[in-house]
Amino acid sequence: MANTRDVAVGVVGGGPAGLLLSYLLNLQGVETLVLEARSRAHVEQRVRAGVCEHPTVELLRGIGVGARMDAQGMMHHGFSLRFDGRDHRIPLTELTGKCTTVYGQQEVVKDLVHAHEEKGLPIEFEVADVALHDLDSERPRITYTDAGGVRRELRCLAVAGCDGAHGVSRATLAATRPRVYTHDYPYAWLAVLARTPPVHGELIYANHERGFVLHSIRSHEVTQLYLQIDPREEVTDWPDDRVWEECRLRLTAEGFGLREGPLLEKSIAPMRSVVVEPMQYGRLFLAGDAAHIVPPTGAKGMNLAVADVRRLAYALRRLVRHSDPRPVTRYSESCLERVWQVQHFSALMTGLLHRDPAADDFARKLQLARLHNLTTSRAAATSLAEHYVGLPFD
Repeated sequence: MANTRDVAVGVVGGGPAGLLLSYLLNLQGVETLVLEARSRAHVEQRVRAGVCEHPTVELLRGIGVGARMDAQGMMHHGFSLRFDGRDHRIPLTELTGKCTTVYGQQEVVKDLVHAHEEKGLPIEFEVADVALHDLDSERPRITYTDAGGVRRELRCLAVAGCDGAHGVSRATLAATRPRVYTHDYPYAWLAVLARTPPVHGELIYANHERGFVLHSIRSHEVTQLYLQIDPREEVTDWPDDRVWEECRLRLTAEGFGLREGPLLEKSIAPMRSVVVEPMQYGRLFLAGDAAHIVPPTGAKGMNLAVADVRRLAYALRRLVRHSDPRPVTRYSESCLERVWQVQHFSALMTGLLHRDPAADDFARKLQLARLHNLTTSRAAATSLAEHYVGLPFD
């Protein structure tokens, strides 16, 4: 067809996974084109979780896109588990020698878009009608309509599906009938952004008889709050007064005073776990949310995508630069061990902190016993801290 272009790797999705993969590949001499359905403004302003694991931070620094993160991000050397009205600090750096960095996912996206611009690497925003073809061949194709309404074709050696759980990549792979493991939790999160300074310098994960709440930080002026709610509830069920009242009740602790302020944004996030196996078909390779979803309790979504992309970048470089298909053949297998480790940690944190509406008093006592063990046993706290700051890539 007319308007056909050849490129080594077509990257579907311009979120952190797709942009990071594209940048890593270009640093290694592998040409890419990123296709993103949304506008640049949308992807740069889409607020998402902001806890970057230690390996993620080190990778971003190592490829030269960490300067703004180092200047504006907030290093956290611990976090608090709050239950029975008391704080129990998990000292991350003391236990592991590492820390996390609070830096919004949208800021990572901005940095990666800017890095692409500086090097003249192409990103096409606002594309539509994306379709994947000939994935079981050595020359797969992507067809799409660009922002100007022109129909185009991209001929590749490989396609990277980084367009999330509802994108064309997952849908296309679904036609090959992969095994999909899912688990739905009996609660959801109400995410609230408030223009008020955080009252605590580290994150607070609070287990309360009324339900879980997370007191998080977006900046020195903005607080992020996440409340456990019934999954059948709507945002309209939560007027501002109710949000603040529930936060006060669930965050109760001696000497703790919550600062109220205007609520800038409210949204509801379902709590699900999903893993697609295998994460590839032919020359299509999934990464990030296209391949797996974790409940947000452990703040692992973007970090797990980074781990996927690091492996995929190596495998695709070997394929393109050295005609070596062995690493791409093993891509899914090499990712899934970490994927399930992260699913385990995220499910552990979720079950540890939330009130299951179907749980009896015995289950509640077991939950408190687990919390006490984590906060009194150095060995248990160290294991938790190691997973929280992020397992090494290799």
